[in-house]
Amino acid sequence: MWAYPEALLAGAAGTLRIFVICLVVGLALGLLVGLGRYSKLRLAYIPASIFVEFFRNTPVLVQILWFYFAMPMLMPFEISPLMAASLGISLNSAAFSGEIFRAGIQSLESGQWEGARALGMSQAQAMRRVILPQAIKRMLPALTNRAIEIFKMSTLASAVAYVELLQQGKLIASIHYNPIEAYTCIALLFFIFLYPLVQSTYFLERKLRQSD
Repeated sequence: MWAYPEALLAGAAGTLRIFVICLVVGLALGLLVGLGRYSKLRLAYIPASIFVEFFRNTPVLVQILWFYFAMPMLMPFEISPLMAASLGISLNSAAFSGEIFRAGIQSLESGQWEGARALGMSQAQAMRRVILPQAIKRMLPALTNRAIEIFKMSTLASAVAYVELLQQGKLIASIHYNPIEAYTCIALLFFIFLYPLVQSTYFLERKLRQSD
């Protein structure tokens, strides 16, 4: 395995690239979806609910394959493996993240809203200055777990031949017929990347319990 450092480095770079894209897009879009799900306006609530139900109840792999193989038949442009995988993972993550944001906002007591209104804040100002900062503190462990899931879902990009760790492991295994060594090595690399992130989740949970 270590005779192919360039392949492994390229795979690691591809995994980190898609992880960062999907994490940023998934959480940013998830915040908008969560606000829509919390909203009392039907114009915001209904589209957000349809989005959540569709992307939570369809497999990520099917979504990636649809974007890669079906979408180009409907649009006048090609979809790269990176774009197809990023769309599938980001939209799926946004649906789950949206529910995390909605639950976090709803977990706050009504007195927080009343106090903000008593200070003369509008609903948007209260959300930005009072509600979201407290809600995000409660949501941090769940959002960190979401980031871990996004990192692991990056392996699904191999289905459309995107160059990431699992794809490179498959390539090396096919050349040397060594699936035990190849996939064990890929699993260990994922462990090395994810272990610090998992430990940070435990650290955040302990800190939040102490602060509460």
